[in-house]
Amino acid sequence: MSLQMFKMFKYFPFAVTSIRNANKKNLTSVLPNLQKRKMSFQFFDKLSQNFTELLNDKDNHNVIIEAKDKKTYTAHSSVLKYRSLYFRKELENIIPDENNIKTIIKPNISDEIFDIILKYIYGGIVNLEKVETRFIFDLMLAANKFELEELSKKLETILIEDKASWLKTHFYLVCQSDFDKQNSKDLEFCNDIVAILAKYPSLIFDNLGFTSLPESALVSLLKRDDLRMKEVKIWDYVIKWGIAQNPTLPINLKHWTKKNFRALKTTLQQCLPLIRYFHIANIEIYDKIRPFKKILDKQLWEDINQHLFVPKRPVKSIILPERSITEPFSTIISEDHVAEISSWIDRKTTTYSTTNIPYKFELILRGTRDGFTPQIFSNTCHDHACTVIVTKVKGTDEIIGGYNPLVWDNTYNDDQSNDGFIFSLKNGNLHDSILSRVTNTKYAIRNSCKNYQNHFGPYFGYCFCLDDSKSDFKNLENSCCDDYLNFYEERIRETYGRFSIDNYEVFKVVRKS
Repeated sequence: MSLQMFKMFKYFPFAVTSIRNANKKNLTSVLPNLQKRKMSFQFFDKLSQNFTELLNDKDNHNVIIEAKDKKTYTAHSSVLKYRSLYFRKELENIIPDENNIKTIIKPNISDEIFDIILKYIYGGIVNLEKVETRFIFDLMLAANKFELEELSKKLETILIEDKASWLKTHFYLVCQSDFDKQNSKDLEFCNDIVAILAKYPSLIFDNLGFTSLPESALVSLLKRDDLRMKEVKIWDYVIKWGIAQNPTLPINLKHWTKKNFRALKTTLQQCLPLIRYFHIANIEIYDKIRPFKKILDKQLWEDINQHLFVPKRPVKSIILPERSITEPFSTIISEDHVAEISSWIDRKTTTYSTTNIPYKFELILRGTRDGFTPQIFSNTCHDHACTVIVTKVKGTDEIIGGYNPLVWDNTYNDDQSNDGFIFSLKNGNLHDSILSRVTNTKYAIRNSCKNYQNHFGPYFGYCFCLDDSKSDFKNLENSCCDDYLNFYEERIRETYGRFSIDNYEVFKVVRKS
């Protein structure tokens, strides 16, 4: 048989074995080609389309599902059982009616959520375009409930990697949601969120809803070695939480009875072993721990006292490691804020994820560390370009600031820039950030000459500035926001005029190599 004939057969592997008298040399040359050619194909798109169409088939269904508002869906038991362990168990316990149809009632699942769940079960397609983060979270809860592990895990990843700022803001909602805390997968997700929040403990402990935090969430936080807070402050918050769970306790500690202390000890029995007592300063032990010594085990209190006087002598109690409290890069903004500001610098329409920020924010000045005088600002920031200034407004959740792409110098002039902007960042009760770009480039940035550097700090076209005639930005109401000259697109505060600040920071923005 000629080589040309073999070429005719090379797309039909089964024919090769039936050719008995083939020349061995030719056969050997053909077989490698047969082995290289992939004879396996996948047609998932069409399969998904057909199964999605099956979902709309009202004639051959044998399951009816009632969701919220009594909206009904038709489905097929064979599909539900093989795609979801939850539905497999559910269907096994339901007796069919006279038409051999089983009815499942799910009144707590919204129609929008259940519609997506069914489309995923049948077609493996989930469309999350233009949906709120809360919807993604609720969809994840539903996926958990219906034991759709693939979908649930994907949604968890989206929330943790791309929606961390929402998780931080809505931490209490997450903690109080209907997770099965005995389920290792649910617990893993909760721990991932706790890992994020350990970097920003003030978001949890300073929140008005702190005392309603579930015990399991508090315990998860206390277990972490990277919880960024002084141990004595952690102790204070634990005591505050415990007392809140016992509202009948006397307000004045001097009026507490043994029964009162016993009640608090019982409430905190999971939390007390997680405090790092042996890493608290002596004076803090005396002032903070000693008044509540009756809630501690006798041996522990003896060991704490021994450690105060003979710190190198071994104790019987377990000594937990000191928490690794590294100084945060900022006391005002978070990594999510950095991602948002970086996106504005690059004029992106979507915000960078915290794992994909192209810039480093290098701290060059912090008010509480370096001082609040205008002269310090001028001396420290002189000759620095591409800087971000953020301020924490006193008595509010407001974080406002500006980006200057130009150099701060000692010449009194209004520098021109198209790329500068001022902003207000979402934080606490403020759920939306405000970006206000330059409209009048001639007056975007104003520098102060040497004669005025003891009075004026950073000026963003009068729309955001720090100044003070008494040479201290922290003095009462000596910073201002105004837009009466329309140098920027819009105002970044609801109110005009002057305000006080708690702190301010200046960062040099450096592109990562």
